[in-house]
This record gives sequence, structure tokens and C-alpha cells, in this order.
Amino acid sequence: MRAGLYEPNQLRTFLAVAQTLSFTQAARRLGVRQSTVSQHVRRLEEATGRPLFVRDTHGVELTEDGEAMLGFARTILAAHERAAAFFTGTRLRGRLRFGASEDFVTTRLPEILEAFRREHPEVDLELTVELSGTLQDRLEAGRLDLILAKRRGGGPEESAGDGELVWQDVLVWIGAPRLRLDPDRPVPLIVFPPPGITRLRALEALRAQGRPWRIACTSTSLSANVAAARAGLGVMAHTRGLVPPGLVELPARAGLPELGAVDFVLRKGRRPGATEEAANALAAAILAGGDRLHRPR
Repeated sequence: MRAGLYEPNQLRTFLAVAQTLSFTQAARRLGVRQSTVSQHVRRLEEATGRPLFVRDTHGVELTEDGEAMLGFARTILAAHERAAAFFTGTRLRGRLRFGASEDFVTTRLPEILEAFRREHPEVDLELTVELSGTLQDRLEAGRLDLILAKRRGGGPEESAGDGELVWQDVLVWIGAPRLRLDPDRPVPLIVFPPPGITRLRALEALRAQGRPWRIACTSTSLSANVAAARAGLGVMAHTRGLVPPGLVELPARAGLPELGAVDFVLRKGRRPGATEEAANALAAAILAGGDRLHRPR
């Protein structure tokens, strides 16, 4: 086994592709050309002797070996970062105000935050869990330093100022397994209050379709909305990769309109110095573990 078998740059590129399932989006995140992304993945596959991705005209998927490489890549990169911090003598300090969307309540984000706290014990990490729209407003007002939140589905028109893409998914309609909608009655909706992005998207789609609707439940709490959905009170617009246990995606025969794509992004505030360094470190940790964010615990 030759030295330098798994190079950090190649592993970072691999993680970016694995999390976005797109060579184009990975290149945008890393600030490199798509040809560079392809080259890094090819060299890593040559080093392992195994294909890590299946690529066709429909998209990109991880192979079984690619799934296994996710854990190894995170471990190797974490060790690399610890070694670099140790020998440069850098220790992060200060107060970091981090905001996360309600969507991540049931994911493995707490594990990422716990690891960050172990690595940087002198950083005072303050967590705010809120609606994405509220987090965006607080970041703009200087009340948060880093947020992990939703934005409208991103295409090429999305600018770097809108945040660093962690991954992209689609919104779908979900409800209780036995829920049946009456086509002659308004759609019962379970929604977050304004400025909820999923609420806005659901109402826009139903209006465009000309489908009547009514609000069956409103709550700022994801747990409360999920409980209402499990009780069969109505349907929710939700990220396909984060469907809570006990709920299912509604089939096309339900006749509800498509909701389109949604991006999950990291955005940083404008406080320089120690806060900026801590925000950069936490952002890097979240990006490295981004694939774990759309896998329920």
C-alpha cells in the first residue's frame, strides 16, 4: 500500500459529490472546475480499486463501496484536521451563535455538534432551532453567526451569497399511511406559520393548481405537526429525504401538485476574528458530515 493512498483533497471532493449527488454542485461548493472534481473521484477510485459512484444520464448514486467510503473519509479528514490544529498550536475560542432549521431535529446533527464541542471545548456554542425564514432574518440582523437552513430549490441562478449548498432534495406531500383525501373537499394542510418556506411552497402550488385548501393545524414545532399528521388531520409539505417515522409520501393518485426542489445551505454572518474562525470550523464539520443530515437517527 503506497503512501498518500487517500489524499485529503480527493476525500473532500468525494464527500461533496456524495452529499450533493452532483458533480456540478460539488464543483460549485468547492470552488473548482467540474473536470477537477471528476479527476479527484477517478484518482480515488483508482486508489481503492473500486467504483464509488454509479453515473448515468439520470444522475449520480453511491455504490456499496461508496457508502463504506463515507465513514472512512470522514474519519481520515477529522484526523487530518486534528493533526493540523495540534502542530500549528491553534485553539478556537469565543462565542458562536448557530441556528439550525427544525428539519434537523430528527437527524444526526447532534452528533456533529457533539464532536465539534469535543474538538473545540473553548468555543461557547449557542444553538437556536427555528424556521428557516426566521433564521435567515436573524442572520441578516446580526443575531446569529452561522445557520443551516432551507432556501428555495437552487438552480444555476442561485448565487454564492445565498449560502453554501450542503445538499439538494425535493419537497413532497406526506401524511399518515391510511390517509385518503376527498377530491371534492379542500385539502387539509398541516403547516408551519409564516415565514415557513414549506408553507409558502404548498400554498403557491395549490393556488396554481386551483385546488381549494384549509389549514388543519399550524405549529412552529415540527414534533407537533408530525403528531397531527400521524393522527390523520391532514397533509404536510416536507423534504423527501427527511420523512419522519410513521408518515409516508402520498402517491401521485392523490392528485396534489408537485412542490419542486429545496436546497439546504450554510450561511455565515459578518463577525470577523475568533467568531468567524469558529463559524468556518463548524461549517467545515457540517459539510464533512452532510450525508448524515438526511438520514434519520
